[in-house]
Amino acid sequence: MTEDHSYELDAAGLRALAHPLRIRILGELRAEGPATATQLAERFEQRSGTTSWHLRQLAEHGFVEQDTERGNRRERWWRATHAETALHPERFSADAELGPALSALLHEIAANHHRELTGFLARLSEWSGAWIEASELSDWQLSLSRDELAEFTAEAGRLVERYRRDPAAGDEPVMVQLRAFPRGERRE
Repeated sequence: MTEDHSYELDAAGLRALAHPLRIRILGELRAEGPATATQLAERFEQRSGTTSWHLRQLAEHGFVEQDTERGNRRERWWRATHAETALHPERFSADAELGPALSALLHEIAANHHRELTGFLARLSEWSGAWIEASELSDWQLSLSRDELAEFTAEAGRLVERYRRDPAAGDEPVMVQLRAFPRGERRE
């Protein structure tokens, strides 16, 4: 990955990423490391030509790049260029032209979160009781103002950053998902 930790999503990047397979490819490269189009095609039950085309689209917008330290002329390896994508939906929500792309991206992110959670639950018996006990699947309903919600999500982000590090002995990749949103009717 490049030196930049995060990719700030702009309108062009939003349009490029707003495809279910591209989001999954990018997530897979970030989570599992470099792969070829053929390997990704097998993981997502696609044709390698399809994954290759989507990889080139992601590369055109700076999400992925060829991993020149691997492969050969016939076998191209790809890697993510950034560890994460920063998305600020409020920057795009009022733009009618970007509305469908934003909606597609947000819905696919939610679907990916659901797949990650149900995958963990499907493999629950493979984990020790200590790992299961350390995990959390709870929800809480709070009564907050808009400013308090913003403060809460910022504090949660700082907590995640406090624990971010390169993998160490005994570590497991851990998916942290936080969903915090107003539950009632839309109010201004």
